[in-house]
Parts: sequence; structure tokens; C-alpha cells
Amino acid sequence: MTTTAAQAQDALQKLGVAAAAFQQGALAAHSPIDGSQIGAVRTHTVEEVATAVDRAQQAFLAWRVVPAPVRGELIRLFAEELRQNKQALGTLVSLEAGKILTEGLGEVQEMIDICDFAVGLSRQLYGLTIASERPGHRMMETWHPLGVVGVISAFNFPVAVWSWNFALAVVCGDAVVWKPSEKTPLTALACQALFERVAQRFGKAPAHLSQVVQGTREVGEALVDHPKVALLSATGSTRMGREVGPRVARRFGRSLLELGGNNAVIVTPTADLDLAVRGILFAAVGTAGQRCTTTRRLIVHASVRETLVARLKQAYEKLTIGIPTDAKTLIGPLIDKAAHDGMQAALQSARQEGGQVFGGERVLADRYPQAYYVRPAIVEMPAQTATVCHETFAPILYVMSYDSFDEALDMQNGVPQGLSSAIFGNDLREAERFLSASGSDCGIANVNIGTSGAEIGGAFGGDKDTGGGRESGSDAWKAYMRRATNTINYSRELPLAQGVDFNV
Repeated sequence: MTTTAAQAQDALQKLGVAAAAFQQGALAAHSPIDGSQIGAVRTHTVEEVATAVDRAQQAFLAWRVVPAPVRGELIRLFAEELRQNKQALGTLVSLEAGKILTEGLGEVQEMIDICDFAVGLSRQLYGLTIASERPGHRMMETWHPLGVVGVISAFNFPVAVWSWNFALAVVCGDAVVWKPSEKTPLTALACQALFERVAQRFGKAPAHLSQVVQGTREVGEALVDHPKVALLSATGSTRMGREVGPRVARRFGRSLLELGGNNAVIVTPTADLDLAVRGILFAAVGTAGQRCTTTRRLIVHASVRETLVARLKQAYEKLTIGIPTDAKTLIGPLIDKAAHDGMQAALQSARQEGGQVFGGERVLADRYPQAYYVRPAIVEMPAQTATVCHETFAPILYVMSYDSFDEALDMQNGVPQGLSSAIFGNDLREAERFLSASGSDCGIANVNIGTSGAEIGGAFGGDKDTGGGRESGSDAWKAYMRRATNTINYSRELPLAQGVDFNV
């Protein structure tokens, strides 16, 4: 057993899932740290997915009548369990997804934060009172539990994105069936084990309120197509979303899509470059560039481009690349060979379009031949070419110049994706315009911070090829409920709306 496998086994044992995670399953889990197998899980059949959804439907019928604040208490207990197991679960995230340990721990903290948010939300599922045009009438809206929520998550945030959906869905009165990425099956088992422990202590939750189904494409398709899945929340590529969205719509289900991001930072002549360098650095290379909010495009005013790029290159040269569980490491591995090959293909394409590449090569291959560590790349481009407009899930930062602010905004918005964006500068007019209707067309727009690191209090998501979904904070909870408009006549008359006269 490799060191990585031993560490994973230790973490799983602490989380109570060692026996399940080390069976001779059909789906093997490999760590991107060294390529070693760290576990295996049994995959589910299409028929088993259908059974899971049917069981979830029965759980929903019981859970929907439980008062929302009581449902919130279950999530409060789950947050306590996460706090007690933060180190073990964060370590497992790091081992299975290749994140540096502080990011793995941060992801678990994000789970705790969304649980805290959901607990408060359980007492705030408010509807509106609406003015009626008819005398002696009151009109209002109420929000009711929706049904079974299917969650398909990606490898890069193997537990946090599920928790965004799960915590809100549970307090809203729904049941959840989760299909994790086949690249990160073990963290899903760990989360399920922690929840089952809490549900047993809680004592009021119906069986099968939360379930995990494991497998590849066929399992996901079965969840997408099941008529009892009222909401399908899927995180992944735009290509995946183009398939999922129409399939769910065909059966008149709801879909919540979190897809691609080709995020840009605009750096203006008035920018604090010390701040900009720090903000761009983490956003461009954190999680080895494998965040949907990673900064992939840098749009810099011509007057500061040379200085900024030089400083970024100096910072890149200081980045520590290596084992993500080492406290000194800042950049861990790419998830697998396909990610590495995609990065190299993009760099080659950029060169053919006139790009000058700094970094980007594979490193540590002699020590870890089955792992894919790379040096983050800065690519100076002559224009926003086709390669730049395509999202490559790797640490590539394309740099382009602008002269007028209108030009910068056109470049910012001139890609198919619309997730996150940022501007660094101290010109109030430019900042305000960037946030206005004529500014960034992204779901997230920041001033003097990078594109990564969204807080759970705000709704997360974007438009265009990003899919249009919103998760986490603000009023994202409404996606997990159904709205009813109610009118009560407390008079002895029966006036009709719009002044219609229909007396016989």
C-alpha cells in the first residue's frame, strides 16, 4: 500500500467508511497525487438508481410535512458533525481530488457555512402578501417542498457543491439522490456516512432522505431521465449541460446547471498592482486552475501590461509545486492525464495563434510517473483568439492588452461563458460601469478581488454557456421549492378580477 493509500484509509476509518471504501468494487478511486489506487466502490445499475429515486420519493412524502425549523435542526446537527470531522474529511478531499490541504479544509468549512446558512433559512422561507384588486380579498404566495432533488457533482469540488444543494434541499423539505463524479467517489461515501450518523441521532428523518448512487454516464443518465426527479442540479462542462438540459426539459422537470467559466480580470491604469498581483495569482493557479471560477483571461491596459506581467512571472517562479498535503505546497496535481493532455493541446494551439508561452510544462514526472503536475502557464496573446475563447480546465492565464475601457468590456463579454469576472482599479466610474447593466455580463462581478473564492451568502452561478443556474445563498432556495399563489375571500361578495360582470 502506498503512503497516499494508507493516508486515505486512515481518513476513511476516522470517517467510518473504511469497509465500504476498500471493497473490490467496479469503480476504482485513484489519487492524482501519485496515481495510486486508494479505494474502490460498487457501481449501481440503472435499475438500482430507479429504486433509489422511488425510495427518495417516499422519504419526501414524509419529510415535506415536518416543520421547516425542525428540518433545520437536522442540518444544524450535520454541521456539528462536519466540524468534528473537518480534518479527516478535508484530508480525504486533498488525497482524492489533489487539492492542497488548506483548500481541502476550506471546502469542508464551506459545507459548514452553507449548513449554518440553511439553518437560519429554515425559519425564513417567506412568501409575499400581495395587494388584491378585489375588496374583501387577501392574496399571498406560499412556498412548498418540491420533491426529489438529483445532484450530479464534479471532481473539483467533490463535497462543497453537493452540500450547497443538499443543505438547502433538506430544509426546503426535499429528498436528495447524489451521483458524485466517478473521479471522486470516496468523499461522497464519507459525506453519506456522516449524514447517516446524524440522522440516526436526530431520530425524526425518514429513511432514504439522502442517498448516493455511484457509477459513470449510465448512472447519471438514469437520474436525469427519471420522471420523479423534480429538480436535477448538475455541475460540469458546457458539453454535459447541453445534453442534460434538454433531456430534463423534455419531461418538464427543472434543471439547475452550473457549467463552464472563462473568467476574466480587467486591470485598469489606476489599479493597485500589489493588490492585483495577489488577487490574480490565487484566482489563476489555485486548485491547479481546476475551478470553474479560475481566472483564465487577463485584460490589461497597455500602459501597465509590461509591469504587471513581469511581476506575475516573478510570482509564478516562486510557486511551490508538489504533494498537496505538504504544508509548503501551493500547487498540487491536475486530476488526470486527460487534463494534462488538454492543457498541452491548448498551449500548442495558442502558440500557433501567435501566443508566447511562459511555463506550462510537466514537472515531477520522474518522481511521480503516474501523476500530472504542471507549472502554471502565462500566455501573452496578440488578441482574444479562438483558443482563448475556449475554456481549458487547467492553469493557463491568457494575457491581452486594451486601450479603451469599451474595448476591455467587449473582450470581457466576448466569450460564450458568463460565470465570474473582476476589475482592479480605483476609478469609481469604471468600477460602477463594470457592475452596471452595460458592464460585465457574468453572474459574479467583483471589484478589487479576484474571480475565485465566492462566499456562500450570495447566489452562485452565471449565464450564457454557464447554464443560468444559481446555487448557495441569496434566494437560490426558491429553486428547491414550488410556489403557490393563494387568494382568500373573507367577504360575502364574489367580485371577479378585471371587473368582469358574470351575473346570471
